Amino acid sequence: MSDKFNKIYDHSIKNPEKFWQEAAEDIFWFKKPTKILNKFNPPFYKWYEDGSTNTCYNALDVHIDKGRGENTALIYDSPITGNKSKFTYEELRSKVANFAGALKAQGINKGDRVIIYMPMIPEAVIAMLGCARIGAIHSVVFGGFASTELASRIDDSKAKLLITASCGFEPGRTVEYKPLVDEAIKIANHKIKKMILFQRTGHEVKLNAPTEISWEEVVSNAEAVDCVEMNSNEFAYILYTSGTTGTPKGIVRDIGGHIVALKWTMKNIYNIDTNDIWWSASDIGWIVGHSYIVYAPLFKGCTTVLFEGKPVGTPDAGAFWKIISDYKVKSLFTAPTAFRAIKKEDPEGKFFSKYDLSSFESLFLAGERADPDTIKWAENLLKVPVIDHWWQTETSWAISSNCTGIEMMETKYGSACKAVPGYDVKIIKPDQSLAKPNEMGDIVVKLPLPPGTFPTLWNADKRYKENYMSNYDGYYQTYDAGHIDDDGYIWIMSRTDDIINVAGHRLSTGAIEEVLSEHQSVAECAVLGIADKLKGQLPIGLVVLKSGVDKDDETISKECIQMVRAKIGPVAAFKVTIVIKRLPKTRSGKILRGTIRKIADNVEYKIPPTIDDPAILSEIKEDLIKHKILNG
Repeated sequence: MSDKFNKIYDHSIKNPEKFWQEAAEDIFWFKKPTKILNKFNPPFYKWYEDGSTNTCYNALDVHIDKGRGENTALIYDSPITGNKSKFTYEELRSKVANFAGALKAQGINKGDRVIIYMPMIPEAVIAMLGCARIGAIHSVVFGGFASTELASRIDDSKAKLLITASCGFEPGRTVEYKPLVDEAIKIANHKIKKMILFQRTGHEVKLNAPTEISWEEVVSNAEAVDCVEMNSNEFAYILYTSGTTGTPKGIVRDIGGHIVALKWTMKNIYNIDTNDIWWSASDIGWIVGHSYIVYAPLFKGCTTVLFEGKPVGTPDAGAFWKIISDYKVKSLFTAPTAFRAIKKEDPEGKFFSKYDLSSFESLFLAGERADPDTIKWAENLLKVPVIDHWWQTETSWAISSNCTGIEMMETKYGSACKAVPGYDVKIIKPDQSLAKPNEMGDIVVKLPLPPGTFPTLWNADKRYKENYMSNYDGYYQTYDAGHIDDDGYIWIMSRTDDIINVAGHRLSTGAIEEVLSEHQSVAECAVLGIADKLKGQLPIGLVVLKSGVDKDDETISKECIQMVRAKIGPVAAFKVTIVIKRLPKTRSGKILRGTIRKIADNVEYKIPPTIDDPAILSEIKEDLIKHKILNG
């Protein structure tokens, strides 16, 4: 391997201003910045503060200016409804400019906040870009989120307008949005002035004029508008993430740094060029959807796929292979949970053989730690590199990854590869000292963070500083724990609160999960530490089996316990594995370990608003009672 990556990485750490000034040459500016980094008020750093640009111009207009208007910008495919469509950059800009004019006509101006509560349809992307075009700040809320959660976001953002649809579709059910939105507007203290609603065919709802208006009506009366010049440090959007206090945290993204960083990642991390087809199988309600369904691919000028479906059940475990085959997708980015679901339904990969994946070059996984067994299964099936990389809602792009557009690195199963240029990652131990190679501790990033991350929280500078920047002076605390090995590879083992203390020994739940996932019958698993009077905490394992397994649960449980004892040792005190039907997850695929732990410890818990199916929690409780696990 050459030294290309190391040279680029070292340049980014030793000369960050020069590095990011060079990267900024690749985007459109109304006024090029001369002040690259303002570091006079840490931790509130500012990138490109005297530059001006526009998010929508960089996503659409710039490519048309360069003669690529006829290139396909967006492919929409909904196996649930059977609808498919394609939009060139010209066509998408026309729709966005028109919708931006509609927003203006409804009294929305630069700096105003707009809530977008939409399913995975092209109109959601048009709404986001329409806001960006006129300098409005959008806040996308996952379609189908509970009314109380939507209301809290309305209150915090003080939004003037809400954009929604009549419904969303999940496999086997329709989620009616209008009653959820009506209830949210009713209970919110801040009152929304207008609602724009997109009527889905066959699911039309009654609207109450004049405060509620249909998408069709609002665009039919609108005039197209041009992009508004925006200062680099003005905000592109707010994306709320759950807070420990119950008040959601409004992650904000400043415009200039967001464009520069995300465009840089498409080639350097994902090796995507302007003529490539890129697919991120997520939802626009999550950060992956913001960054890699909508913004980064359009900044790059490639084709992005918008998929309204699931990895299984729409209609089967071949759904992903069909999309890749139909549209000649070069690279896919999704969550490990999606591949575990496919592996569970089709462990032999029989659906895979039905499709032509000759165009496919790489699979990227993020959102949860990708266990080695899932990565190896995907590698054996796909015969392409499978890359686990690590990032967060707060950062908007990868902190560590195999940067395939710079130099392909060796895979180390269980590691999220090396720190990406721009991120100076360290491990700090509980005594505040820097860890040596292979020593476990809190993962932190030296300040300043690179462009495109979060410069603060919405109207909450104090919370930003106290939550993220105070525990370790001069560092951003990621709240992930792990270690860095001798080769600089980063190993994300668990969230900080998933480090368990067994009789004074700090153990990572991720390390135990890694062992359980190697069992040939296990499709996915979760390990959590439950309170124990003698040892402080004891680990228990919950495992979901692959389809078609004929071994009995007791045998599998014993085998799992033996594997952990053999690979981690008696120190883990691992004595309980329970076979369950399914794991509770958020809609973005993260396992709700904290909630399961509270159920096991018999302490009060709230049903998380992000949960995919609340009924699973009752199933889990019954399983824990049956196996005499419930404390108290």
